Amino acid sequence: MMQQKIPATIITGFLGAGKTTLIRHLLRTANGRRIALIVNEFGDIGVDGEILRGCSDGCGEDDIIELANGCICCTVADDFIPTMSKLLGRHSSPDHIIIETSGLALPQPLVRAFNWPEIAMRVTVDGVITVVDGAAVAAGRFVTDEKAMAAQRAADPNLDHDNPIEELFEDQLACADVVLVNKMDLLDSPNIDRVRHDIKRRLRPGARLIGTEHGRIDAAALLGLAVEAETDLKHRRSHHELEGDSEHDHDDFESFVVPLGEIADRDAYLKRVRRLIANHDILRLKGFLNLAGSRSRLLVQAVGPRLESYFDRPWGNGEFRSSSLVVIGMKGLNREAIAAELSA
Repeated sequence: MMQQKIPATIITGFLGAGKTTLIRHLLRTANGRRIALIVNEFGDIGVDGEILRGCSDGCGEDDIIELANGCICCTVADDFIPTMSKLLGRHSSPDHIIIETSGLALPQPLVRAFNWPEIAMRVTVDGVITVVDGAAVAAGRFVTDEKAMAAQRAADPNLDHDNPIEELFEDQLACADVVLVNKMDLLDSPNIDRVRHDIKRRLRPGARLIGTEHGRIDAAALLGLAVEAETDLKHRRSHHELEGDSEHDHDDFESFVVPLGEIADRDAYLKRVRRLIANHDILRLKGFLNLAGSRSRLLVQAVGPRLESYFDRPWGNGEFRSSSLVVIGMKGLNREAIAAELSA
C-alpha cells in the first residue's frame, strides 16, 4: 500500500492579521495530532516562533522550525525545501504540518514547491488559509486611493503605478481555500457587511469566508480539508504571473530590529510607541520588553495605530533579559529617527 501523504496547511495573510494567534487556537484544539510548525518572518528575529514555543502538548519546541530574515516565497530552494527534507527525515513524522508565512509572502510559490519530487511523494497541501484583518479592510488599508495616486504620478512620472500592499493582499486572497476575516469584534454591523462584500468579490470560486474574533476557531474547521492545492495552481495565479513577471521581491518593504535596554515605565513607554507610529508609516511593530521590577516579559504588538501588550510568560531562570522591537514598513523608513525615539 502507498504511504498516506502528510497534510500541510499554509496559513498566510498580511502583517498583523492574526496568523500566530490563529495557530495557537489550532494547536489547543488539535485533538492529539502531532503538529510540526514552520514559521517564517520578514525580519532578523523570530517573534512569532517565540510566542508559539511550548504552545500545547501536540507541539513541542523541537517541532517549531523558524525561517527568519527572509520571505519563504522567495527562498523556496534555499530554505524551504531543505527544511522540509530535514523534517521528513526525522524518525517520527508529524501528523500534520502548519506553515505560517511572513505577512509579505505570496502563498502561490510556496504551494508550487510541494510539486518538487522529494516533497510531492510525502506531503500534500491540505489547504491554504488566508487571515484578513477585518478592521484594516474597513479602514481602506488595502485599497488604492486613485485620486492621491494620480496626483503622485503627475508629480513624478517615474512612479511605479502599482500599489504593492493591495497587490499582495489580492494575491493572498486569490490563493485561499478559506478566508478568515479576523477582528470582527472591532467592526459594527454595516462595516461587517461591507468588508464581507469587498472580500467576496476578490475570491476565486469555491473559497469559503468565515468571520472570527481573536483567531478563535476549532482545528476541525481548518485541518483536514484535503484540497491538494498543489494540483490546482492554474486557479491560484498571482499578479506577477498574470503580468509576466518571473520573480517576486520585497523592494517596497523593509524591516529592522531596535535593541533596547530595561524599560522603567510601561505606560509611558507605550505612549511613546503610539506617538512614534503616528509620526512614521510603520505597518507592523512587535517584540519583547524587559520591564524593571517585573518577573515576566512584556509582549508588544502593533498593527498600524492599534497597539496591544501583555505578559506572555515569566523570564526563565538564568535567561538573559533583553528588550528589542522589530519595525516593518514601506521602503524609506527613517531608521535613525525611529531607533532614537524607541531608545530615548
